[in-house]
Amino acid sequence: MLALFPQNMVKSFRVSDLQTLLASMGRSKSGLKQDLVGRALRLVQTEYSPELLKNVRQLYETRFPKASAWLAARRPDSGPVAYPARNPVPRGTGQGTDYLNGIQKPVAPAAAEVKLVPLPFYHNLETVLPPTELIAQNSEKLQESQCVFELTPSQVEQIRSSSEIRPGLKSVQVVLRICYTDSIGIQEDQYPPNIAVKVNQSYCHVPGYYPSNKPGVEPRRPCRPVNITPWLHLSSVTNRITITWGNFGKRYSVAVYLVRVFTSGELFNQLKHCSVESPDRCRERIQDKLRFDPESEIATTGLRVSLICPLVKMRLGVPCRVLTCAHLQCFDAVFFLQMNEKKPTWTCPVCDKPAPFELLTIDGLLSEILKETPEDVEEIEYLTDGSWRPIRDDKEKERERENSRTPDYPVVDICVPEANGHSPAHSSTSQTGKSASGGASAGTGASSGASGGGAVVDLTLDDSSDEEAGGGGEDSEETDDSQDSPAPKRGRYNYDKDLVTAY
Repeated sequence: MLALFPQNMVKSFRVSDLQTLLASMGRSKSGLKQDLVGRALRLVQTEYSPELLKNVRQLYETRFPKASAWLAARRPDSGPVAYPARNPVPRGTGQGTDYLNGIQKPVAPAAAEVKLVPLPFYHNLETVLPPTELIAQNSEKLQESQCVFELTPSQVEQIRSSSEIRPGLKSVQVVLRICYTDSIGIQEDQYPPNIAVKVNQSYCHVPGYYPSNKPGVEPRRPCRPVNITPWLHLSSVTNRITITWGNFGKRYSVAVYLVRVFTSGELFNQLKHCSVESPDRCRERIQDKLRFDPESEIATTGLRVSLICPLVKMRLGVPCRVLTCAHLQCFDAVFFLQMNEKKPTWTCPVCDKPAPFELLTIDGLLSEILKETPEDVEEIEYLTDGSWRPIRDDKEKERERENSRTPDYPVVDICVPEANGHSPAHSSTSQTGKSASGGASAGTGASSGASGGGAVVDLTLDDSSDEEAGGGGEDSEETDDSQDSPAPKRGRYNYDKDLVTAY
């Protein structure tokens, strides 16, 4: 039968089964189903351990309960199985109860203790109530379960003597945590549907749903520990918790812990004192990424890193990244911890991979670069030798070029005719009146004779020079002379042929 092989068992798993298997072996459980199947198959092929085989079999038996008896009978590590072939089944024992097709039904193994994932903002001091499964009392969809406990004098003293995080909120609290009832792997907090928590006849607050900013995505409720301290009897009196929950086929367990609550500032101090990567180690990491690979057709000579935090679009204050991420881009540690304090996701904002607190580290090299670079530098480039250089954007370069450039004046090329058909030389002389050509003839005669051909136009003549040369009477005489003289010949562009463009 094919179900005997772990590879075939894995192929028949649902997404939830694959995620449970991968989480139990410390692997990532994010991605599409085909990615999860491939990851689980590689895990079975590379790490064929007894623990892995046990987890696969338990998941398969949960998925296909009818095949569990056949597997138990054929399993080499199972106990002896009774086959009453010749002896008839006793009448006092119901065959449908204790026997299945002549084979004794396997006894269900005792469920192991449920383990909850540790939370960075909550440090467990004591276990008040260990994980206990919520048992449905009937077939109704809405169930109600109760649990009772008493606080010891030591626990009461720890709560009363603790400091306040903010007015009315103690740093030592009694919290309620709920998760799936699953003995395989470490379980995350998960609320059942229609949950309501009542402590000593008073309902306490349960975190609500966060609206989604993506179209078509339902709002998600952040599952975090519920603080029940304000409603407890801080004495030897018995405390009673009543949990109302929706019974839709899932199994849930509830636990109560005495915890010490940390703020984002306290976690940042821990990170700053315990997890800082030295600049030398950062340079080695950069050199490893930029080392020449003879098998690669593309040689990377530099890596660009932005100095702007992808979370808040501001300049980095404390550059931080995840040790398991392949990129060098950092995010701001302070803002990252503050955001997870309000809405815990613990996801890298650069590559969207898991970013647990214990894997965060401060980049020592980028911290030095931020101190050495001015505020207007928003990007740098790492080079192959581990050094770096600032990168300025095109707008900044253009701004610097404009500031350093000397002012330029427009140059008029008077050798090119204007659009109206007149040359610039003729337009310049025409402003001085017709007398300009007559008045300048005496001054330019020698020049024309010396040049041997063309006349030189003096562009410095204006009305004031005309008045200094002749006066009003001379202008009238020259005007009369110009009327008797024949009209000058016009060229193709309507300028006098006797005038030669200045050059």
